[in-house]
Amino acid sequence: MKIHPQFQLQNHSFSNTEEFLKYVKTHWPSHISFLRQWLDNNDFIIAHTSGSTGKPKPVKISKKAMVKSAEKTINFFSLSPQTKALLNLSSDFIAGKMMWVRAFTGGWNLFVSSPDNQSIRQILQKEDFDFGAMVPLQLIANLNDIHRFKKLIIGGGALSQRYIDKIKNIETAVFATYGMTETITHIAVKPLNKKAGLYKTDLFENVFAALPGVSFDIDKRECLRIKTSFLEENIIQTNDIVELIDSHHFEWKGRFDNVINSGGIKLQAEEIEKKLTPYIDKSFFISALPDDKLGEKVVLIIETETPFHFTMEEVLSKYEIPKEIYTIPKFEYTSSGKIQRKKTMEKIKRRD
Repeated sequence: MKIHPQFQLQNHSFSNTEEFLKYVKTHWPSHISFLRQWLDNNDFIIAHTSGSTGKPKPVKISKKAMVKSAEKTINFFSLSPQTKALLNLSSDFIAGKMMWVRAFTGGWNLFVSSPDNQSIRQILQKEDFDFGAMVPLQLIANLNDIHRFKKLIIGGGALSQRYIDKIKNIETAVFATYGMTETITHIAVKPLNKKAGLYKTDLFENVFAALPGVSFDIDKRECLRIKTSFLEENIIQTNDIVELIDSHHFEWKGRFDNVINSGGIKLQAEEIEKKLTPYIDKSFFISALPDDKLGEKVVLIIETETPFHFTMEEVLSKYEIPKEIYTIPKFEYTSSGKIQRKKTMEKIKRRD
């Protein structure tokens, strides 16, 4: 695949791909496997899903489609050649791969950091950036330095309202993104603060807006279906329950996998979590366990080593109130920082 003639890596230009790969292998060897795959003669790459809802699985993705996806991001966020961007994500997964592809396609000046928070903090204390991408855990750990970006996208999981409130008045335009490996990262965005809201007038609070060439509808379960003009698979069925505003806007409600049927009442785990977030300052999630009377009972799982007590009657409806609260010292996480609910619940079940 071609590399834009203005592409630079931390202010370095390269006369050929061999020189470029040698430089990367010396400084950031963890990225060399993807870059060799990107620059070989095949017209596709093999990526892997995040593994948040199961075992990571390989996905074959067209390089041409990746370039088209990169172009849509570049155009949507008005990112010109020599955009100074930070890559602080692993290229083992699609989000990290696409930062390279955007930089190659747009002729950016790309800076690279290890994904760990200490490395990110060190580079943000030295450099300002036009554009960056983070998972929620990275943003949370680097809140004091987010102002070093002009535009920042957050993907890989939902950012809680507690942290959205902390960034609402900063000068960085922060956007949440919606997407997955199969859609080649994001195909929809929504503003998370006032600065982001200034960029696109058709975006409004809590609602994702489609990128150009993307439209939406829903199936009988009210799960999102994605239609695209640039992916080989033109229609992608998801297990994400949404409120469809129109063919280009939706509000995300949660995963179909996380619907709890308790005594005939259907409850969405993520909706309960949203209500509890302002009151719980630890990592947590809502799940279900079998119950003789209810079929399934709502349970609250909290990452802590100490007992937890909280009166929820004023926050939740009587159906939503967890019947049990379980504490566990450490959740199971994916490498990108997503909670692996099923694996964590297996720990709870084995313990009980």
